[in-house]
Amino acid sequence: MSDGAGTREDPWRLTTAPGSSSYAMYRDDEAVPPILVCQVGSTKLTYDARAVDDLHAWLLERGDWVPLGAADEQKKAADGSVEAWGRSAENPLGGWYGLRAGYRGRFGMYLPPLLEALGLAELTHDARNNSVRAIAR
Repeated sequence: MSDGAGTREDPWRLTTAPGSSSYAMYRDDEAVPPILVCQVGSTKLTYDARAVDDLHAWLLERGDWVPLGAADEQKKAADGSVEAWGRSAENPLGGWYGLRAGYRGRFGMYLPPLLEALGLAELTHDARNNSVRAIAR
């Protein structure tokens, strides 16, 4: 689980699915469009905030465990993975949810733990090859 309110002043404190890295994330509703800011050490990644609802809806449609498939922007994402969906022309945005060029990847690494913290999904927490599935609201 996470602590924090999801604001800049009180971000969600999250851990990757394998538990190997901690990071902070918050929602910035003043940005247009609203964004999720993900702070991993000194690196800042940003994602369109629609990702939370859109990913949850997609996972509900899938109805089963989906591999995370986290990958950097420059690497191909595994077919059928959360990472591949987060950059697919077939998702509701028609492409990348990641907004910062060169840092648009890792969607499958950082978004699923947020969904878990929000009670929208459950994750496996193995050393490698983790998966996520939606929890109906």
